[in-house]
Amino acid sequence: MGRQQILEDINAESLKTDIPLLCIGDTIKVHARIVEGEKERIQIFEGVLISRKGRGIGEMITVRRVVDNEGVERTWPINSPLIAKFEIVRRGDARRAKLYFLRDRVGKSRRLRDRRRGMKHVTTDKA
Repeated sequence: MGRQQILEDINAESLKTDIPLLCIGDTIKVHARIVEGEKERIQIFEGVLISRKGRGIGEMITVRRVVDNEGVERTWPINSPLIAKFEIVRRGDARRAKLYFLRDRVGKSRRLRDRRRGMKHVTTDKA
């Protein structure tokens, strides 16, 4: 067994198993744990998933939302213990792997088409 395989086996123990299928273009809610002194609370960040990079323990996602006509992007490691859960609000239809072009869009052109066209329910598989 090589070194890389040993490292992957060690990291596999730290991977989360309750992550839903997150696709680029989906609107998601990220429930992040915020620690303030001795208190802990959960803060929800809702936005469009514009980027996903890396694999395994180092996989990262970038979520973008617009607050008061100002774009806000946050990047999280998917397997971080500071992430309580991911919740999918709606499925978006994207034809690209990275949606960085949304940074330049304003108004209605910022919206993505819904993937549910012609389907009854949102499913967890890639449709």
